[in-house]
Amino acid sequence: MDYQSAPEAHRPSSAGVSTRVPSGLRRMTLAMLATAKLAEDFTGPPVGQGTTRPGQVLAAFKEAAPHLGFSPRIVHAVDWLFKFTQAQDWLDGSRPIVWPSAAMQRECLSIGLTQVKAINRAMVELGLVTMKDSPNGRRCGTRDKQGRIVEAYGFDLSPLFSRMAEFKAVAEEGRALRERMRRLRRRATIARKGLSQIIETIAEQALLDTTWRTLESDSRALVRSLKGVEREEELACGVASLERRQLEARERLEKQLAIVVPATGSIIPEAVDNDPEGAENRPLYTNYKTNLNPIQDTVMASKRSKSTGAAQVPPVPTPLWPRESQKAQGGSPERTDHGTVLRIGPEELVRLAPRLKPYLRSSSPAWPEMVEAADWLRHDLGVSQSLWGDACFVLGREQAAIALGIVSAKPAEYFTSSPAGYFYGMVTRAKTGKLNLARTIWGLRENPNWDGTSGRRKVGGIEFERSFNT
Repeated sequence: MDYQSAPEAHRPSSAGVSTRVPSGLRRMTLAMLATAKLAEDFTGPPVGQGTTRPGQVLAAFKEAAPHLGFSPRIVHAVDWLFKFTQAQDWLDGSRPIVWPSAAMQRECLSIGLTQVKAINRAMVELGLVTMKDSPNGRRCGTRDKQGRIVEAYGFDLSPLFSRMAEFKAVAEEGRALRERMRRLRRRATIARKGLSQIIETIAEQALLDTTWRTLESDSRALVRSLKGVEREEELACGVASLERRQLEARERLEKQLAIVVPATGSIIPEAVDNDPEGAENRPLYTNYKTNLNPIQDTVMASKRSKSTGAAQVPPVPTPLWPRESQKAQGGSPERTDHGTVLRIGPEELVRLAPRLKPYLRSSSPAWPEMVEAADWLRHDLGVSQSLWGDACFVLGREQAAIALGIVSAKPAEYFTSSPAGYFYGMVTRAKTGKLNLARTIWGLRENPNWDGTSGRRKVGGIEFERSFNT
């Protein structure tokens, strides 16, 4: 009886039809041919350039990979292949070929045989490696006593060297793009906080209407949409729109306040001054002490007065601002806008609390600008406007800025609750007269983790007690 083999049994028997049995060889594509051409052009580093180490080639590839759209699995596979190459493989007259077996590749990459074949084919088509096949289809190689490759079949890494200049250019452009995106997101943050400040002012003045609520909701929607934007053109367009909304909101706020203020008298435009020493922006200080004797403070009718006459009440001394008090005593008012507060100047405060620096407009700020920067920084620390106002009332605006700067200089793990909670504790201690900012500044100069308000220092999460003679 005549039996047919399995291939012959499935072979079509139609006359005149040409059949071709698959050979099992790798199918060629245009991308593979282009990669093979890159490998053929490999001649090692140019004369005078020096030795190119495999780590330099790998670093250039990995830095450019995210910007070229290479998946993490491809990057991992190329990184793994570089474990088998040596520095002498990249010299002129040699070729950087590695020959790990398919079984080793499956085991080390923790993937199956089908995935290994797909990754190898993707690396070739992406122009990263090319395959040098042996006659029997196996990967193998030998080296001489000096470690130079004599004969090898496997992955040829020379296309990566040929594309090194391309990888460096792509990585440089990627760094420039990240910097531009960072600046755009910073502008978006500033515009968002500016809009929030305007909306808070409108709410305090009871001027919220439909237009303002629509502006607020649209701005929030725009801010949410910008968080997921990765393209520079889209982000730039969104940031420009957000900044335009902030400018329009500010102009509208100025117009409304110009109408409301003269009618209600809630805010006096002439009293608004950038100088925090002005009477508008600092707590009330009096030049007299309160008498603790309730009998002396009680208004009683005089025995000598007539029954029908009114009791003569002594006039209460009018409280004076510190400037007015000094002028009344013939002295000149002490200015602190360009000097020091608690023996610390603005430049030293910026050095001790560097988180204030992004919100400053000049490299040599005065105290008014430091107070304004602290008002912006409080949003990052979670300090509410009411708590900030309370601190300015209790401590004064300059000392409140110093206290907030001290809080911002502490690391996140320093706080048991939050930076805002720590700042609230400082304000509470100031109300009871237990806050010593001068001592805290002294400790911060020596150790950023020093807590001068409680006499403790944190090192590695452990608190140490320390006594003071002040």
